Amino acid sequence: MKIQTKITILFFAISTAGLVLLNASIFYFVSEFNFEDFFKRLEARVKLSAQINISPDEKSAAYQEVRNRYLEKLDDEQDFVVRIDSGGRYVFKRPVNLPEKFYREVIRNGKARYDSGNRFYAGGFFNTENGRYIVIVTASDPYGFKELAQLRKVLLISFVISILVTYVAGAVFSHYTMKPFRGIIKSVKNISANNLHSRLEEVKGRDEIAELIYTFNNMLTRLETSFETQNNFVSNASHELRTPLAIITSEAELLLTEDKLPAKTSETVKTILSEAGKLEHILKSLLGLAQSGFDGKKQNWQKVRADELILTVIASVKEIDPESKLRPDLSGLPADETMLITEGNVNLLQLALSNIVLNACKYSANQEVTIRLTIGGERISISVTDKGIGIPEQEQQHIFEPFFRASNTVEFEGFGIGLPLALNIIRLHKGSIGIRSEENVGTEMQILLPISRN
Repeated sequence: MKIQTKITILFFAISTAGLVLLNASIFYFVSEFNFEDFFKRLEARVKLSAQINISPDEKSAAYQEVRNRYLEKLDDEQDFVVRIDSGGRYVFKRPVNLPEKFYREVIRNGKARYDSGNRFYAGGFFNTENGRYIVIVTASDPYGFKELAQLRKVLLISFVISILVTYVAGAVFSHYTMKPFRGIIKSVKNISANNLHSRLEEVKGRDEIAELIYTFNNMLTRLETSFETQNNFVSNASHELRTPLAIITSEAELLLTEDKLPAKTSETVKTILSEAGKLEHILKSLLGLAQSGFDGKKQNWQKVRADELILTVIASVKEIDPESKLRPDLSGLPADETMLITEGNVNLLQLALSNIVLNACKYSANQEVTIRLTIGGERISISVTDKGIGIPEQEQQHIFEPFFRASNTVEFEGFGIGLPLALNIIRLHKGSIGIRSEENVGTEMQILLPISRN
């Protein structure tokens, strides 16, 4: 999940929680105020009812007149007067649905409140010369509940509208918050080994974005220095190492032209030439391993036919290892020759495939190695199959690591750079390498390269 989406969701969740809390608080306090107001109206009627019903006199009629004329008649309003004798018993019938604790609270505190559904009760205790009385006034409040229902509806509608607005606001907020980072990502994607001199545009201020840009630019400076050092090493090593090796090879070949050269000396010179050829291949592999770390656009790319690549590799492997037995299988060639073409650096591709083929020959004791070419979908497949020692299953995940050698290859010469080099080169060409191996049975390496449609 993208950070922008996370910010939107977090903003939305916090805002929604705040809206829920706000609406719940509004509804709670309004309902409490509404019920409090209604109870106060009931308590006012309790006092009037006591004046009218407990001690009837000439004022009772006046109180009754005030009640009828100036007090609004509540819905289903009823009065109850309960007399309590000296033994604490209720003389008159009590109203229904009232718990005993209500009466005890009235007697103890002088007044009490109780509600059940849409029915509200207010009671008062009066100790007069004529005795002790509990006056209860009860009524329903349909208008109050109607107002609360209307308020609930308004709050619900406003809540839905608010969360929609909040979500949009959160999306806009996260979009503008992440805008600088999108610019940084776009700029970073345009930086490669070809243009390590490029830098992100610095911004004013000392916030996290400015610090990120500053840190990244410093990292680019270190990378540029490292790549320049590597590039200089490749150039110098190519000249300094190949030149003496070429002289050794030339002198050995010249020495072999001597007619009176002793047989033992001739064999020694041939060994020198063979080992020089192997050393040249190792040197080429090391240099190729370094070069394959560069951006592919820096290489000399061209169209390469897969079948011609295989035949060229077979010829070069034969020069290095004359005893190798290679069998090309081109029976799967398509009718459309354009499907055999990929784009890349032909020298690097030859180097990658030759390393895989040489490994197959070496670890199979020069048994027959099959190089099969097929086309599948938009990919060119080159499979190299041998019947050699195979690779232990638990070690197969490490074979593409530089300088790693399997535990069953101790008796064979090698440096562990052939397969890592091949993988780097194939990845450079937007391809992949797969492996299927069984110890003491054999190994199949499959190279997949994209077909060029240009």
